[in-house]
Amino acid sequence: MALRSSKLVRTLNELCKSSKYTMVIRNTSLWTPEGVIKSPYKDVVVPDCTLPEYMWKNLEKWAQKPALVCALTGKTYTFEQAHRTSRNFAANLRKKFKIKDGDTVIIMLPNLPEYPIVTLGVLQAGGVVSTINPIYTAHEVQRQLIMSEAKLIITLPQITNVINEALKLAKLDLPVIAVKGNDALPEGVANFFELIEDTDTSCLKDVRRTNTDVCFLPYSSGTTGLPKGVELTHQSLLANCEQMNEPMIKVHNETTASYQDSILAVLPFFHIYAATVLMFHKMAHGIKIVALPKFQPDTYLDVLEKHRINVLFAAPPLIILMGNHPAATSEKLQYLDTIVNGAAPLSKADAERLLGRIKQEVRFSQGYGLTETSPVVSMSDKYSKRYDLVGHAFPNTELKIVDGDMKALGPNETGELLVRGPQVMKGYKDNPKANAETLIGDGWFRTGDMGIVNEEGVLKIADRLKELIKVKGFQVPPAELEAVLREHPAVADAAVIGVPHPTKGESPKAFICMKSGQNEDVKNIAKFVEERVAPYKKVDDIVVLDAIPKSAAGKILRIELRKKYC
Repeated sequence: MALRSSKLVRTLNELCKSSKYTMVIRNTSLWTPEGVIKSPYKDVVVPDCTLPEYMWKNLEKWAQKPALVCALTGKTYTFEQAHRTSRNFAANLRKKFKIKDGDTVIIMLPNLPEYPIVTLGVLQAGGVVSTINPIYTAHEVQRQLIMSEAKLIITLPQITNVINEALKLAKLDLPVIAVKGNDALPEGVANFFELIEDTDTSCLKDVRRTNTDVCFLPYSSGTTGLPKGVELTHQSLLANCEQMNEPMIKVHNETTASYQDSILAVLPFFHIYAATVLMFHKMAHGIKIVALPKFQPDTYLDVLEKHRINVLFAAPPLIILMGNHPAATSEKLQYLDTIVNGAAPLSKADAERLLGRIKQEVRFSQGYGLTETSPVVSMSDKYSKRYDLVGHAFPNTELKIVDGDMKALGPNETGELLVRGPQVMKGYKDNPKANAETLIGDGWFRTGDMGIVNEEGVLKIADRLKELIKVKGFQVPPAELEAVLREHPAVADAAVIGVPHPTKGESPKAFICMKSGQNEDVKNIAKFVEERVAPYKKVDDIVVLDAIPKSAAGKILRIELRKKYC
């Protein structure tokens, strides 16, 4: 009760302080005459250090607090243990595997508590981290091995057969380290746990990395083309971490001797969303991260309650599941006080459906970002109740909405969103064509997303530019129709794509998953949509599936739907 009371006092004090600030936002235009939308927040200072230095700078404040916990086994590393083992690992990477400054190391792991230790070890050794989804095929892996110019791979014992096949396809001979559980260690594969034992770390004094060097090399999802290596520097990631500390935006509470936030890492660490927002930023603030290696609805909901998770970062599939799953009771969700949705747009109805299951007051925010922006560009502030908006631009960040000719548009006009800020990537690795298409001068990055910014400078994402359906010349955002479909009481999830049509040019085709026990006629569902949208947006065809194909980040894989059903 004391904790809740003190938190209420803090919130009231912040609200009083913010009332004047909110009026300033409303009475001062964030739009320039050139159509640039400014951030209402004070600029942050980007630290002149590397990412590991930033993450360990306050280690002594919470050295003995739990840093990383396995949601399934309870295995725990304190911050001091995470620091020591990551440095031991870094030293062995340089001594035993000859990793040099700027060498790329592949991490292909699920969400284990060792994942951040591996990542920080690679960075402290002077390396560049490139992450791979652990369910990727050998063909997908070999492409990234070649494109990233990898020197080493860190994975699980049971995935080494995929790695070996990928190495053969790529005609490479690279060392492999496995984070060994109960599985036998394949011949020739090094044991990670032997490499984190105490050792001389003096060799780390030879590391020469600055904050302008590339340190993270994730690959874009490839839903609109082949994956591209996104070069993120220490500086761009540190900028995003500092931007998240803006008082009107931040979702974490300060770690003290008697208090520590508990955050569930169900979003995959190999994706930039979880890497920056959960792993890098939250560890730098002494927050406990509970890692869930494998997602199963019942287990996930049990973990929320068992580990008293109070801050949850999610993507639409998780929000939709919690809003519909019979096991998602108020008891399971009782410790949540903050939920942030990202990775893809979420409808107001989906947000309210979940909030209706939670008895206590909960902050619900939506954020927007991309791999190329480290990732966060904007997020709704802590007092916003507009669940369809993604907030103002982050500190140090500028936005612009443009038409097809790159001409700036005004408030409430829909166009492509451009972003400029210190969190924007250095560029795509070895891809001058893609760089020329997306980094268009004066620091502007083309997101490929359609956005709308109102008079007060608040952003709403409409849809992906390349995913818009053109019906008789009219633009139809799939996300809009998906939200309407999910409002139907029999529909659990939905995806919409455009398919060729003899008279319309394109026509919306829907794919839906029914709720358990529901068997509604698709004609009735089509009529339900038709009654709620303009005539040109009506859905002509609906296919019922067991599951909607999605990426690990929660984005609908429309390309798979087209390949299989169109």
